[in-house]
Amino acid sequence: MGDVELEIAGRLEQHRTVVAWLRWALTQEERTIRDLERQAEDERRREAARRERSWTVTASRAAEGHPVLHRGNCGLVRHGYGDLLDAEGVRAAVEAYPDLEMCQVCRPWGSLGTDQPPTRPGPDGIAFP
Repeated sequence: MGDVELEIAGRLEQHRTVVAWLRWALTQEERTIRDLERQAEDERRREAARRERSWTVTASRAAEGHPVLHRGNCGLVRHGYGDLLDAEGVRAAVEAYPDLEMCQVCRPWGSLGTDQPPTRPGPDGIAFP
């Protein structure tokens, strides 16, 4: 073999080594990405479970309305709006807002273990839950 052939063979071996290392590095990065995606999904699930076990109070949209108690995962409440409350926090909210109403969409009374609130007459005598 001549010097040129040895030089080419050596360069070829170097490039093969680089390709093998790049494959190994790619495998490591793909594993890291999968682990991070799994962690993000686990965190999303934990947050969803925490919302399901919590409640939140929103202010009334109408000037003459009352604050409304919702389950933490109620679709009527934007995520990040208001603090999530535990059962003790709900008790404190009921004491702070005696006119507190319960959302008719998410029906928080079931998750609180209480009965559905009684209906009350509206301004035109129409019964509202």
